[in-house]
Amino acid sequence: MTRQRPKPPKATKQRSRDGSVVGVFKRAAGGYGFVRPEGAAAGDRTGDIHVAAHAQLDAVSGDTVRVRLTGGREVRRPGPAGEIVEVVTRRTTRFVGRYYEAARTGWVRVDGTVFAKPVAVGDPGAKGVQENDKVVVEMVRFPSHGRDGEGVIVEVLGAAGDPGVDTLTIINEFGLPGPFSEAVLEDARTQAARFTEEVPDDRRDLTGAVVITIDPVDARDFDDAISLERIERGHWLLGVHIADVCHFVRDGSPLDQEAAARGTSVYLPDRVIPMLPEIVSNNLASLQPGRIRYARTCWIEFSPEGIPIDASVERSAIKSQRRFTYEEVDLFLADSDTRQVEMTAAVRSLLGRMRDLARLLRSRRMARGSLELVMPEVKIDLDRSGRVTGAHVVENTESHQIIEEFMLAANEAVARALAASGGGFLRRIHAAPDMRKLRQLTEFVTEMGFEVDSLESRFELQRLLDMARGRPEEHAVHYAVLRSLTRACYGPQDDGHFALASDCYCHFTSPIRRYPDLTVHRALDLLAASRKPPHEGLQQLGEECSQLERRAEAAERELVKLKLLLYLSGRIGSEMEGVVTGVEPFGLFVQGIELPAEGLVSLASLPDDRYRYERASHVLAGTRPGNTFRLGDRVRVQVARVDLDRRLLELRLVERSPGRSSRRKTRASDPKPKPVRRTKARGAAPGRPRKKSKKRRAL
Repeated sequence: MTRQRPKPPKATKQRSRDGSVVGVFKRAAGGYGFVRPEGAAAGDRTGDIHVAAHAQLDAVSGDTVRVRLTGGREVRRPGPAGEIVEVVTRRTTRFVGRYYEAARTGWVRVDGTVFAKPVAVGDPGAKGVQENDKVVVEMVRFPSHGRDGEGVIVEVLGAAGDPGVDTLTIINEFGLPGPFSEAVLEDARTQAARFTEEVPDDRRDLTGAVVITIDPVDARDFDDAISLERIERGHWLLGVHIADVCHFVRDGSPLDQEAAARGTSVYLPDRVIPMLPEIVSNNLASLQPGRIRYARTCWIEFSPEGIPIDASVERSAIKSQRRFTYEEVDLFLADSDTRQVEMTAAVRSLLGRMRDLARLLRSRRMARGSLELVMPEVKIDLDRSGRVTGAHVVENTESHQIIEEFMLAANEAVARALAASGGGFLRRIHAAPDMRKLRQLTEFVTEMGFEVDSLESRFELQRLLDMARGRPEEHAVHYAVLRSLTRACYGPQDDGHFALASDCYCHFTSPIRRYPDLTVHRALDLLAASRKPPHEGLQQLGEECSQLERRAEAAERELVKLKLLLYLSGRIGSEMEGVVTGVEPFGLFVQGIELPAEGLVSLASLPDDRYRYERASHVLAGTRPGNTFRLGDRVRVQVARVDLDRRLLELRLVERSPGRSSRRKTRASDPKPKPVRRTKARGAAPGRPRKKSKKRRAL
């Protein structure tokens, strides 16, 4: 945790002496872009610098650039404007696209909308490439406003549309890690050779305790287990046993360096790219049933009412008595006497205690203002070749909530112990929302008919979510609340976790798949040795882990999108029920309910009318009855066109689904928004990344 890491570029100050600003560039669908200054607060976009298309040099989305402020302000958007004068750091120099030939020259149309024009790649047939192959291109010259790009093919992935090529495309596009090096694997083999299923003297022997795991049916690694007893005075003693990955991954070792470089395991629809080799993640560290495994046990004592009284952490050795799936536990919760699931009397009694304590903890968490967004998680179904065959909703049942409550309790207990020591550690931070966004949210839900006080209060936010639950407006309200929140990240600063209503929180419970958890375990080791964990290097480490986490999430999201587009490309004209996930002046973004594909219903394809765009209330309002659309509306759409190269899905509105009308009464005091004529719709914009609900243990 204290070793030296690569230093960031020297130009890290938000404003330099010459008045220029360094930040990350992002190009919008319309060709213009924005530079987000380094050091800007999470969720605060007021300082973003608008950059016109002709003032971008050859910068690509994700590049770190230096921008000079031009002194003017964007007419259509409040805020500063500028021009890029230098590309400080390239996010990547490699891109994936489709190869074709024209005018006796090879060309590659890079996937997505990163480049407006194809890139020349020299002689046809280089590396044996064929028409319509997907290839990896190393850029030799980046295209700019007045200059074409040039590159060279460095790898041929295979024919577009062939099984597995889509996954290879995303792996290369996002620069995801490949196979482990021989040095890393040798380190893992050495650890395996040293490990014996015996209980060392420096560990507490818990192999005789009633300990179980609860995980998804397809889980391969088990990094948490649970024990729970009633002790004197009716108190609860919860044991959260977490895989002791530190025992196998020594600080500075090849395994550790590789884990730090990966940051997290990546869960793609058809494969997992693990943070640690399977020797460690699926065997040595995995808390497999019936096997002696080393753990880091967090003991938490609760009062009969579920109030935490005391907590401690120690090294232990456990032997899980039973591996449960969520579905099996749900059967027990529906009928505690069920015989459909085999278990001993001791395990049956344990499950009953877990149910009771988890309900108490959940009730107390909600009482302190924790937010619960209902955003259904849809998982696509694949055949053996990785092609989409359908999709299903992953329900967040009570069995999921039981484990979630115990993991949250352990994470918070560990964070409080480390904070009390005065030492440094990586916290899981979720900053409070921007007040401006909350005021806009208040206006939006008021327009929908919800009587709320200021949503700057977390309890009023919670009351709003409760009011909307089960109503036709539920999707609209929960989407709007989600968009008003900031994004969670890692860092040493004491900023708390807004969504969980926790002033001190960290990630401790998943060291097999998250590097920040591993660093927290090491901080606990230092604390146990009466040494204060250092603060040095944590800021940069947190930024690196946050970036790697976002890369993993973006790659997963993009591969799901690509697989769904491939699936729908053979189903032009098919219809599906959807929900409006975005409202823009150029149309509506709609996501399928049963099949989670998101596409654009352009303004030009809406019923003929004169529409006005209301930004604050997320409404596109026509003048005729039934021609008003807002965030969260249910609609029926038809697949009109699929562009696999640009990864665009165009939808056509068929009809509104039965339910409420989204038209509101107009007051005389309402401002008159600028009307948007249907015949002057803007060009199709790429689908925005869909914000997904947080999975358990990812808060």
